This record gives sequence, structure tokens and C-alpha cells, in this order.
Amino acid sequence: MDRAIRFSHPDLDRDDDPGLRVSPTGGIALIAGDAAVRQAILLLLSTRPRERVMRPLYGCNLHRILFWPNDNTTAGLAIHYVRQAIERWEPRVQILHIDAERNAIDPARLDIRLEYRVRATQVTDELNVSISLNEENEDADRPAETR
Repeated sequence: MDRAIRFSHPDLDRDDDPGLRVSPTGGIALIAGDAAVRQAILLLLSTRPRERVMRPLYGCNLHRILFWPNDNTTAGLAIHYVRQAIERWEPRVQILHIDAERNAIDPARLDIRLEYRVRATQVTDELNVSISLNEENEDADRPAETR
């Protein structure tokens, strides 16, 4: 069973209490199974290649589309980058569907929807990631999960 340190990123997770957690026994809280896979995908999508010292190729190139026009070409490239990163770095999942489109409320945001299946458990899950393509947003270089 896959286990990982439980870490909630304020821009990526639905938790109201970001950061590392302490377990009831006083140790570092862990997550396992499908939740660990979900967290790994979120971290993969928010990591730029060359950001990790010992794994310079690890990450997703979504940062390359920042400040591009929010059109079908940019959406197609976002889909390509997400698919490429997951197929290379996350063998625990099978991609079922990826889609990207302009946010209906904020035209400067690109919404990416990923539907995947965890191979070990056959559980299907969905991630909705939103990227700001607007240069005025100081957090534009990190995708944010929406739900």
C-alpha cells in the first residue's frame, strides 16, 4: 500500500488547515492508498521541471503557458502537458479523460479537468485544476485545485 506524509497545500487542497499534520499519536500524519495518489498528482502538476534537485526532469510544464491567450491552442497545450507528466511520472493511474477550457466566470483562468483511475484499486477520481493566465495574479505560476 502506498503511504505518504500528509501535506495540505493551501492552493491545491480542499483543506482549511494547510501544512503538515500531527497524528493522534504525536507523529507526522500519513495518508495512504487513493488519497496518496491524489496528493502525488497534485504535487506533480504544481512542480516545474528542474525544481527538484535530485530529480530535475520531474514535474509538469504547465508554467510554460502562463501569459498566453486563453484560447483553444493554450487549452490543447495544457492537456498535452498534463498527459505527458502523468504518463511519465505517475504509473499508478490510468488517464480516463482530460479536458481544458476557459473559466466561465473569469476569462483569465483556464480550467483543467482530469479524470483518472487508480490501477491498484480501480477507483475513479477527478481533479479540477485552475490556472490563472493573467499576469496580474502573483500566484499565477501554481495551479489551484477547484471543486
